[in-house]
Amino acid sequence: MKIDIEKWLRDYTDAVKREFQNRVWFIGLQGSYGRGEATENSDIDVVLILDTVSFDDLTVYSGLLDKLSNRDKVCGFVSGKREIESWDKADLFQFCHDAVPVYGSLDELLQTVGEEDIKRAIHTGACNLYHACVHNAVHEKSGEMLGEFYKAAAFLLQAIAYLQRGVFERKQENLPAILMPEERAIWEARWKLKKESQVSEVRFAELSELLIDWTAKWIVEDQREANGERKLIFEKESREGLQ
Repeated sequence: MKIDIEKWLRDYTDAVKREFQNRVWFIGLQGSYGRGEATENSDIDVVLILDTVSFDDLTVYSGLLDKLSNRDKVCGFVSGKREIESWDKADLFQFCHDAVPVYGSLDELLQTVGEEDIKRAIHTGACNLYHACVHNAVHEKSGEMLGEFYKAAAFLLQAIAYLQRGVFERKQENLPAILMPEERAIWEARWKLKKESQVSEVRFAELSELLIDWTAKWIVEDQREANGERKLIFEKESREGLQ
């Protein structure tokens, strides 16, 4: 049975604010519940940012969660405000856009993220996917692992769509409308693979090659852009319209 996430969040927010009072800076929801794609097996990926976080705070917070329903489903991110403000900006881009606000706002963090930070996030993500996919193709040859790589690629597509179009689409099912053809092919492969119970040897090779070739192109994107092979659109003023 799927969790009544609105009721759970009300109980959670009341408990957190009662315990930490005016120290609470932000509460948000990420993951499948944040995207409106949750199933009965989904975790509750909740974000809590306090003014500062000590180990004692974490102990108290863990005890607080123990008293809430669905404790076994709760995961997520906890941080102090100072630490998150000093976080790597490339990571902050995805983090801020993924977090649906429940209390407070991450707008001031987003304002510190620039075009180069987003390009670096894409480059790092492409490098990691390339390495993992190549390793899997040579050693593990796992269709299940390949499915996880395509799942990770979907998050990379969100960042690429924002860089190209200036729009962050939280719901991955809506991504095709704002993706360019090359990226749309990755999205389509991901969703087809998701429906396949088993991956044949031929299919494994085909999908591995597609993902390896695509990530390789994005790894060298800076050079391709310099050569005029791809036009990237980034409008900083569009952020206000995305909040």
